[in-house]
Formats: sequence, C-alpha cells, structure tokens
Amino acid sequence: MASVAGLSRWFAEEVQPHEPRLRSWLRARFADLRDLDDVVQEAYLRILRARAAGRIEHPKAYLFNTARNAALDRVRRERIIPFEGLTDLPASIVLEDGADPRVSSDAELEVLAAAVRALPARCREVLILRKYHGLSHEEIAARLGITRNTVNAQITAAMLRCRQYFRDRGLLGEDGHAS
Repeated sequence: MASVAGLSRWFAEEVQPHEPRLRSWLRARFADLRDLDDVVQEAYLRILRARAAGRIEHPKAYLFNTARNAALDRVRRERIIPFEGLTDLPASIVLEDGADPRVSSDAELEVLAAAVRALPARCREVLILRKYHGLSHEEIAARLGITRNTVNAQITAAMLRCRQYFRDRGLLGEDGHAS
C-alpha cells in the first residue's frame, strides 16, 4: 500500500500530465458526453484507488482505459428513461392493430409511469434513484440515511409491485412474460 505522499507524487508525475490529452481524447470519442469534468474526476478516483491497492505498470494506458470505462458508465446512465418525465405522458392512448410503433411505445411508457406512480413513496424514490439517476445501492443508502439492505429490499419490493401492477392489468401472464 502506498503512502499518501508517495501516491500524490506518483499521481502528479505519472497521471496528471496526461490530462489535456485525455480531455481531448474523451471529447473526440464521446462528443455528446455531458459533464466531462465529472468523468475525468471519476477516472482519477478509480486510478488512485487502484494504485493504492497495488502497482500500475502503465499509468497512461490505465488512465485512458479507466476514463473510457467511466465515460461509458456515464453514457449508459444517461440513456435510462427518466421516470419523472413519464408521469407527464397522456393518460389515454388507444392502440389499434398496426398502430404506429411510436404510439405503442408511448402506451408502454404510460403503463410503466402509472406503475411507478402507484408505488409507495419510499419504493418509488429508491427505484428512481437507482434506475434514473444511476446511483449505486451504497450511494442511495448514504443519500437517504438507510442501510444497503433496506435499499435492496425497497428495489425488490418496487419491482415486485410493478410486476403485479402489470399482471393485474393483463399485461403479464403468470409466468412473468408479456401476454
């Protein structure tokens, strides 16, 4: 395990000099990425944790790979459908055979939004923090002042309640597949 002074020196000499090139590289590969600063900071945090735990043979390569992974994580989180926006969808959407796929998708989102709205407040809050905001179970627990086990239980309860909501409306069979 490295000392704080040694870790700081290693970071200043082996990692930080690559920041301008790293930022250019990230901008070129992830043009739509918001919060580039957050991605760089996340990469720094990950590389410092890895270095504190052991030796890194090729710091520059490790930094760029770590930043790429952090950027991909961010992109995945940003592609999650926002639950808050789902509650504003029209309440009545009528589907016909051969309906526009976009309309069908809107109807599915409306049902999902209704299922989420029907959840108890704590279940809904935990589910939104996990699925929309992409927070880890640990981050949710810290933010809400609850245990990780409670987070797990709330997410499980939310998923089971949503599944039951779909079953009650004839959208899922008993086997859990769409009917």
